[in-house]
Amino acid sequence: MSSQSPPFDATDTTANWSSISKHVLNSYVEANNAVLAAMGLTPRSTDDPGPLDEATVTDPDVSDVSYGDERWTLERSTDDYAALGVGDFVRFSKPIRNADVSAFAQVSGDTNRLHLEEEFAGQTQFGGRIAHGTLVAGTISAALARLPGLTVYLSQDLEFHAPVEIGDIVTAECEIVEDLGDRRYRLRTAVTAEDDRTVIDGEAVVLIEEPPEA
Repeated sequence: MSSQSPPFDATDTTANWSSISKHVLNSYVEANNAVLAAMGLTPRSTDDPGPLDEATVTDPDVSDVSYGDERWTLERSTDDYAALGVGDFVRFSKPIRNADVSAFAQVSGDTNRLHLEEEFAGQTQFGGRIAHGTLVAGTISAALARLPGLTVYLSQDLEFHAPVEIGDIVTAECEIVEDLGDRRYRLRTAVTAEDDRTVIDGEAVVLIEEPPEA
């Protein structure tokens, strides 16, 4: 297969990516400030890049850290660690916002134009910007973290079936399908979009230990 590309213009490319970088940075700062505020920290002004003053730090409320956004929802089959077993599940839902995509690009270094530049993405098979697949897959980890007990990832297999558009609400569902012994479990993991499309599926193996006393 062969293809033809237009002449490469380094000046245009540099200017284009400069604009994208500014957009990513501004969105990341907004997202970061929102997270800091939710955790009881005082966000830094963009005009003041200095370190946080420890006097402004307060102990966050656990519910703020755990749930953080009123658009996040949680459902699980049991709240009892001792009763956890095959058939138990957890579902976690959240919107994939533009700020999430921009922040993920910044912290991961994945600045694929498909996720950041509307004009470029509109010319692809997707017809517009889509969320990073690994960002969407992160909702599986978020769901596992909400099982009763202390959950530690051991492995995760993923298959990506469909894109997620920015603004979509996705739901990660994890169900225990096998008790492997010694507090290790195999789980079916999947992420669905609002129209019930399965966008990601796979399997995880986790260690779920009794949570330490507070």
